[in-house]
Amino acid sequence: MDLGLKGKKALITGSTKGIGRAIANRFAMEGADVAICARNGDEVTEAVANLKDMGVNATGASVDVADEANLKGWINSAAKELGGLDIVVPNVSAMAGNEKEDWRNAFEIDIMGTINTIDAALPYLEKSDAGSVVAINSVAALQFFGGVRSYGTMKAALINHLSNLAHAYAPKGIRFNSVSPGTVYFEGGVWHTRQREMPEAYEFALGFNPMGRMGTPEEVANATVFPASPMASFISGTNLLVDGAATPSVQY
Repeated sequence: MDLGLKGKKALITGSTKGIGRAIANRFAMEGADVAICARNGDEVTEAVANLKDMGVNATGASVDVADEANLKGWINSAAKELGGLDIVVPNVSAMAGNEKEDWRNAFEIDIMGTINTIDAALPYLEKSDAGSVVAINSVAALQFFGGVRSYGTMKAALINHLSNLAHAYAPKGIRFNSVSPGTVYFEGGVWHTRQREMPEAYEFALGFNPMGRMGTPEEVANATVFPASPMASFISGTNLLVDGAATPSVQY
């Protein structure tokens, strides 16, 4: 299926490993030019080189999304280098706990980082004929899991925010959606670390998956790129679960 992404310009934050890297790769596989960022500059350089090897224009920089000026400066620079922006994927999270500092970090990174990313990109998306934002969220926004943490609260707030943006910008043709992964396993990721350091916690979480396994970054990437694409031109305001039926609820 041709998703209509060839030549489109996609920007993904937090995209040198795991889900973010898989999303950047998937856009490049579809022929989209890509801008990526992460805090580790060496990892950004390596990822950009790999994306260019896939035959697309790619750019990247070391960016701390909690630094508003740094973030917005990079988005403007990336848009100029790519020749505009059509798609934005905010994909950075503090993965924070329940201490006061965790709540502050989660607000600055998950909430304000996403808001500032979208705000900086909107002038470019308004000029696009296929403007789209897909925020990477979490099933933690919808269920009790892992105790009281700032993480789930912030993710729930983002689902609401993206839904409101979808309604506000529908007349301008800009779509806003969320993708909420369940437990996703990859080397160096959260669940790989827990498998090694906290095997009981890992097995407990694995037991919540009806399919008997955790998801992969590539599966989340596939579910992200489609709603971001022109092929999903009438889908907006949606939160898509990518969790192998693990969430114990019925969506209305």
